[in-house]
Amino acid sequence: QVQLVESGGGLVQPGGSLRLSCVVSGSIFSGNAMAWYRQAPGKERELVATISSRDSTNYADSVKGRFTISRDNAKNSLYLQMNALKPEDTAVYYCNRRFHVVSWGQGTQVTVSS
Repeated sequence: QVQLVESGGGLVQPGGSLRLSCVVSGSIFSGNAMAWYRQAPGKERELVATISSRDSTNYADSVKGRFTISRDNAKNSLYLQMNALKPEDTAVYYCNRRFHVVSWGQGTQVTVSS
C-alpha cells in the first residue's frame, strides 16, 4: 500500500523557519522525481518545489531563494527547508510524485502568523 506521511508543520512567526519531512512507502520514491505541493484555504493545490532522481531542483517563483527541497534515497524521505516564512506561505503542505501522482497523504499544516 502506497503511503505518504508528512510532518514538521506548525505555527511560526513571519521570518521564521520550519523543516518539513515526508516518509514515502512503497516503490513510488525510488528513481522518481518528487515534489512538495501546498493548498491554502479557498485555493487550488499548487506546486512548490521539485527534485529529480538526480537531485536537480526547481522552485515556484514565490518561494525561490527561501525554500530548499532535498531527498534521502536511503530513507525514502523528502524534505523541505523553509526559511524567511511569510503569511502567504500558510497552507497545508503535501508531498507526492512530480508526475503521475499517487493517493495524497494527510499533509502538514503550516501557519505563518504573528
